[in-house]
Amino acid sequence: MTLISLIGFATALLVVAGPLALWLAGWFRPARSDEGPHRDWKLTLLSALLYVLAFNLTFFIQELFLVLPKAFTPGLRPILFHNNHSWEGVSPLASLFQGTGAMATLASGIVCTLLLRRSIERPAAIRLFLFWMGYSGLFMALPQIVIGAISSQSDLGMFMGYWGLGTSAKAVLALIALVLIPCAAGWLGSSLPPGRQQFVFRIVTLPALLALPLITLFRMPREWIEVLMVPFVVSFIGVAWIQAGAWRARPAAAHALAVGVPLAWPLGLVLALLLLFQLLLRPGIRFY
Repeated sequence: MTLISLIGFATALLVVAGPLALWLAGWFRPARSDEGPHRDWKLTLLSALLYVLAFNLTFFIQELFLVLPKAFTPGLRPILFHNNHSWEGVSPLASLFQGTGAMATLASGIVCTLLLRRSIERPAAIRLFLFWMGYSGLFMALPQIVIGAISSQSDLGMFMGYWGLGTSAKAVLALIALVLIPCAAGWLGSSLPPGRQQFVFRIVTLPALLALPLITLFRMPREWIEVLMVPFVVSFIGVAWIQAGAWRARPAAAHALAVGVPLAWPLGLVLALLLLFQLLLRPGIRFY
């Protein structure tokens, strides 16, 4: 079995078949209804706006930490854009520093998830923002390891090439990353306000779907596969596991559901960040 075939089979198993099997396990259990206080659609809109913020802030963190090491490397002249980065010059360290972006997003995801688990008594807006920051960091980084194992031209593919990793080492890293996807989803899911399928659908799954059109505005103009594929992959792989395992959660407490802030605040932040991306970052910021 070739490397691509092995990783493709493992991806289908852990990204598609795994969540489906978990969802079916809950389907055949006795039905347990959600509580009435869950039906707060303002919470859905708040969660969607916070996901837009978190996704784009995390993507900015990734690109910033791809640029900063290159900015301090003699011979490299990097430029930061709203949806990418580039550099001029040649250095053997350039390939090494193609891995620093994913490392930064992974670290951001872990830190935000740890903060989320310490924020049980915080308002819903803060908890949801930390949830989506943790989600974006973890699920923006883990798929890149899989992609890097099969594509030498990707960011982590160049990073692995710098270290001279062979086929077996790349396969092991990709499989570890795939196994960590359901683990990360379970870790994040256990940090949500208690609830069940319908509740998780309203605060996680539906907001992720609603956020996708807004996220694309931050990434344009670029090739459509880059505009659409990255948000879709990041949104699907974790949400599928979280939603599939929602039947295992406890009933929700009413105090955990209060929005607490007007929706104008997160909407204003989204618009301000969009203007920053399109007016300041889109022309490019030179780090030399």
